Amino acid sequence: MKKVLTIAGSDCSGGAGIQADLKTMSAHGVFAMSVIVSVVAENTARVISIEDISPKVIEDQMDAVFEDIFPDAVKVGMLSTPPCMQAVARKLRQYQPRHVVIDPVMYAKNGAPLMNPDAVSALIEYILPLATVLTPNIPEAECIAKMEIHSVADMEEAARRIHAMGCKNVLVKGGHAVGNALDVLYDGQSFHHFENERIDTKNTHGTGCTLSSAIASNLALGHDVVKAVGLAKDYVTEGIRHSLAIGKGCGPLNHFHAFFSEED
Repeated sequence: MKKVLTIAGSDCSGGAGIQADLKTMSAHGVFAMSVIVSVVAENTARVISIEDISPKVIEDQMDAVFEDIFPDAVKVGMLSTPPCMQAVARKLRQYQPRHVVIDPVMYAKNGAPLMNPDAVSALIEYILPLATVLTPNIPEAECIAKMEIHSVADMEEAARRIHAMGCKNVLVKGGHAVGNALDVLYDGQSFHHFENERIDTKNTHGTGCTLSSAIASNLALGHDVVKAVGLAKDYVTEGIRHSLAIGKGCGPLNHFHAFFSEED
């Protein structure tokens, strides 16, 4: 069995963060492990509070995993502060896993900040160069690339700028745009477009966490980057199609849609 590690924040309501990652990885048939970097008191409607785990305990968790069950791929999600980023970067450089998928989480689905705005420069310095695949959405890509995005051409330009910061592949996600859900992947030489229908639902809590975890799982299973992204996007689309209308805000995806749907 392939093994995948998620390094991210915990979502106590189960729709995003570590919980979404573990569900996604399990649905892909890989062995899922986790390093918690922040405990987030949130639900489908709001973020109440955040408490960060100390850098030492983050590093100790990473040591515990890597020294015993070395992962075939790593997904990195919410990293709220520069000390947290530095701790994760130190250990990733030490252990050098083959695949690292980084979701530069800056905001919750309801708009609440999950990263200190002052930490973006640290993200660029310490974390981005470690990415096999970086998966910013449009607001995150705008922040990192320091430009506005209004078109597919803008998405491609942002991907070029971000790629120049050191990551191997950049996937700019178009979920915040209009029309079909179009994502743009850039590998430093060519672009690949992934377009699926946009499903009319508010239940999209955890889509970014889920997509990046699905990419990491598919890389661990031996697919190349383009195939891994395509399979992950299809998985997320079906998760949204069969999403769960639970909670008072944006409900979660159905991570196990291949096994059951809400109608079952």
